[in-house]
Amino acid sequence: MKDDIKAIFEESARVRDSFLAGGVETLIDITLLLVDVIRRGDKVMLFGNGGSAADAQHIAAEFVNRYRIERRPLPALALTTDTSILTAIGNDYDFSDIFAKQIMALGREGDAAIGISTSGRSENVNRGLRAARELGITTIGIGGAPDSEMKDHCDQYLSVYGAATPRVQETQLIIGHTIVELVDMKLFGSM
Repeated sequence: MKDDIKAIFEESARVRDSFLAGGVETLIDITLLLVDVIRRGDKVMLFGNGGSAADAQHIAAEFVNRYRIERRPLPALALTTDTSILTAIGNDYDFSDIFAKQIMALGREGDAAIGISTSGRSENVNRGLRAARELGITTIGIGGAPDSEMKDHCDQYLSVYGAATPRVQETQLIIGHTIVELVDMKLFGSM
């Protein structure tokens, strides 16, 4: 078992290091973009499926509550939490519309939409990003492969690529935490 544990941690580190080799500048750009969104009084909307839905909720909570410092709540929401809306859209229309319809209802030009998908191929996430773009909302993807479909719908795209979904999710969560921490630093000073 010790070898298995070591292999899991080493694979996670490889995915993280691979992201760091090519994604840092885009991560900086996204942070500065979100700082501008929040300074204007606009909001950040996050969404994804499964573990990515949990990550969307987690990062929205870090913005709204606090992260490492005491500060005012920041405007963010996860589009993955209202089961009545999700099931109504899924039942009356299609599951692939669950994020797009919410963005059309809640999103405004000036907001930012962050879609999260380990593969970058989630139809409902990509439809949500397309709907956001049509409304003039800045689109950010935290996705999988560098050439995933998601990239085509994003103003800014972070590729996190690995053979195992859990290892990709681990790096995506670090990215989410990093974004919140850097936004806090830019808006409120050092930690």
